[in-house]
Amino acid sequence: MAVEVKELLEAGVHFGHLTRKWDPNMAPYVYMERNGIHIINLYKTAAKIDEANAALAKIAASGRKILFVATKKQAKDIVAEKAGAINMPYITERWPGGMLTNFVTIRKAVKKMASIDRMKKDGTFNTLSKKERLQVDRLRAKLEKNLGSISDMTRLPGALFVVDIKREHIAIKEAQKLNIPIFAMVDTNSDPRQVDYVIPSNDDASKSIDKILSYVTDAIAGGLAERKAEKDATKDEKDAPKKAKTSKKVAVAEEEE
Repeated sequence: MAVEVKELLEAGVHFGHLTRKWDPNMAPYVYMERNGIHIINLYKTAAKIDEANAALAKIAASGRKILFVATKKQAKDIVAEKAGAINMPYITERWPGGMLTNFVTIRKAVKKMASIDRMKKDGTFNTLSKKERLQVDRLRAKLEKNLGSISDMTRLPGALFVVDIKREHIAIKEAQKLNIPIFAMVDTNSDPRQVDYVIPSNDDASKSIDKILSYVTDAIAGGLAERKAEKDATKDEKDAPKKAKTSKKVAVAEEEE
């Protein structure tokens, strides 16, 4: 999907924060000041989306997961919907400390969810007392709320996509420690130097978040489609000699008849 500056404008992607709240490191992405608010240069935003999308598509094509992080109210539902649609993990509730730096412990919690589900399937759950069943159900609901969306993430993600780097500063720090590439929507009140792939944009308005996420998830979907096509092509190559052998046998059998 080609990035249209007009679409970005209509979605209000250009509205930054109050000038007194700005981070001077965002100066290269600021077009002007209007009524005490910084206006983001949308041509630079479009170029940065293209740059980020090319890298994200590559990561998706390599088979690695991209973890989306957005716990602010206006972004939660959008991220859950868009990331869920392309089968990518996401965190929209509180960021679990050590989510990346202590990934083994997080995986144990996810496995706990799976073991509760097994208990319910094999009937063990029904042998518990009423009080115990209630406790297990509460634990399962809590784990589902916080970690359900990352249950398929069996290893560290290939990248992080963040909405509002100020709010998600713990996630940013953990990714930096592990050298995981960070992609993010960065508003005029944040320091873009913390991010590998900056998308200068309004990270407060749901329309703006929705628009940027649409471009990003489309690019990832493209990378996933490319991976599938490559896998199918490899499978066809492997199956070709078998098919040739079978057709040869059929031809010989027909001749003998």
